[in-house]
Amino acid sequence: MLSSSARITSRAPVSSAARHARSAQTFKAFYATIRSLRQAYEPPEPDDLEPSEKDFILSLLRANPSLRDTKSYLASFGPRPQPPQRPAPKEEEKPLPTDNAVVAQAETKPPDIKPSPSPVVASILNPVYRRTALVKIQAPFTDRQLESIARGMVYLEKLGLLSVIVVENDQLPKGERGERASLMDETMRVVNALEGQGARARPVLGAVVRLGPKPGDEDSTEPRDYILPEAHTFPSDLVHIRSALRAGEIPVLPPLALDSFCRSVRVDANDVIAALVRGMGEAAALDSSQFHGDESPSLFPDEIDLTPLRLMIITREGGVPSYARQGLPHLLINLTSEYSYIRETFDPRWKPSHPTALSNLELARTCLAFMPPTSSAVMVSHRSPSHLIGNLITNRPAVSSSLPHALLQGNRKLTPHTPTLLRRGLPIRVVRRVDEIDKAKMKVLLEQSFRRELSEEAFWARMERDLDFVIIAGDYAGAAIVTREPCPEGVPSAISPITYLDKFAVLPSHQGDGTVDFLWVALHDETYGLGLPFSANPNGGKEGKGEGRDLVWRSRADNPVNKWYFERSTGHVRHGDWVLFWCDAEVRLKTEEGRRANAGLSYLMDWERGRLQTWCDVVMKIPSSWKPKN
Repeated sequence: MLSSSARITSRAPVSSAARHARSAQTFKAFYATIRSLRQAYEPPEPDDLEPSEKDFILSLLRANPSLRDTKSYLASFGPRPQPPQRPAPKEEEKPLPTDNAVVAQAETKPPDIKPSPSPVVASILNPVYRRTALVKIQAPFTDRQLESIARGMVYLEKLGLLSVIVVENDQLPKGERGERASLMDETMRVVNALEGQGARARPVLGAVVRLGPKPGDEDSTEPRDYILPEAHTFPSDLVHIRSALRAGEIPVLPPLALDSFCRSVRVDANDVIAALVRGMGEAAALDSSQFHGDESPSLFPDEIDLTPLRLMIITREGGVPSYARQGLPHLLINLTSEYSYIRETFDPRWKPSHPTALSNLELARTCLAFMPPTSSAVMVSHRSPSHLIGNLITNRPAVSSSLPHALLQGNRKLTPHTPTLLRRGLPIRVVRRVDEIDKAKMKVLLEQSFRRELSEEAFWARMERDLDFVIIAGDYAGAAIVTREPCPEGVPSAISPITYLDKFAVLPSHQGDGTVDFLWVALHDETYGLGLPFSANPNGGKEGKGEGRDLVWRSRADNPVNKWYFERSTGHVRHGDWVLFWCDAEVRLKTEEGRRANAGLSYLMDWERGRLQTWCDVVMKIPSSWKPKN
């Protein structure tokens, strides 16, 4: 309900101009209120802060983290629990001192003992557990652009993420005279920009990586789907980076490496970054192996976890162009299942505006192979420093890739500078027969996801009869089970049978790592998005060939996931304790819209009549898959 307008406290007459201004404000307030039903709330700016501090706080608020996002952030950066302190030994009772003893104690100087700080003070002085990120700054940039980039690095440092920056200059040809001096100048420009934003930065002008594969890589027979770095580093080579991070300084490196003659030569920045990601991860593992018992690196305030948590590629180009959005960036990329297809569908016309998109895509795939499974990479434009905060706190794309395609197409937030989030991801496959399903693993997935006990005999009997297909992510980390529900006789063929989403499940350990979005995009491509060119992802299914069908599912009215369903469905209707959701087949919507000269669908079409009643009659009679709760 809209709030009543404020009372006018002044008795002075109101001019027509003032009334017009107030009327305009009232209209804007009403319009903003209506828009807020669909858009995230953006709080007003606080006026009592410095501009940089305002930007930082607003960037935090715009990130709009969920409870899961907040818990994940605190798990990575929050203070670590300290081991319980041992109780001090009780002192034996001593007789009261005599007068002479009191005088002697007063003349004796007490020992110089420094009081230990209280836990509250210690937590304020050292509020977060510091982690590291590898950052590629793909110059050249103007001073103003570098200022924007440096501001983003400072924001991340405030949140506990310390950056290790490698500077590249695409417009500096290799082998030219003065090449090294130009690289040093570009590195110092970045250092000066960081210090101009209040950060402490340290130029590391010597080479910290070595050319060539790491000893032993040639003999490795492990299967891998990434290209090994063309350089390597050892833990002893990271002394300057470790020293800078311990001192709270941001190390900034030029793309240099030592060759076999110990000469410092310029190499591709991607090779330096890939070598550092691998080397820093190995150094962090070595650090952890040196602690014993209850000790851990987090108990030592000067120690930094060198394991790279994020890879950030900052360019003038922004993200990777998408075939599904007419050249606007991909929002979220599952590298395991989409890497080859993205390369194959990269339009040559994008090459002039995105000359390094594919090489950076390959860099992300190589680096994420050496980073923790929860890590991500982000390709971002210099115009979007606030997106770095959103990525750090939520580890999600700026706009969810699983939203309805029509909404994504018309979303004003999507611009050429929208960042692309990249995850190592999981393989996605589609199976269409029950005997292709690992029933034991599926049972574990469903029961852990829904926290209920599966009624196995009845569930699998229904699957044998009605199964359409199952989308499986990884080794049963997630699954979407779709059935074809028969309708009573006389129901139009456009409605019968019903394509019903019976189960949509993701293991708790994979919730928040992109698996949910990967699954839903694959579900879209196999059901209501089928038949459109952007649904041709190689997920083992129909690869875009066929005719899309309406997708229907139900959810308990008190299910906390319903907010997510509301955003992705075409519509919903409440039915007792349930909510029925559906997604209209997108090809049919486009056809009907074309017949009406793009006037939009504002009234009930012939093919929709009786549809909701049929869905409710059939779907609400589907038996539960769970055993009764005790």
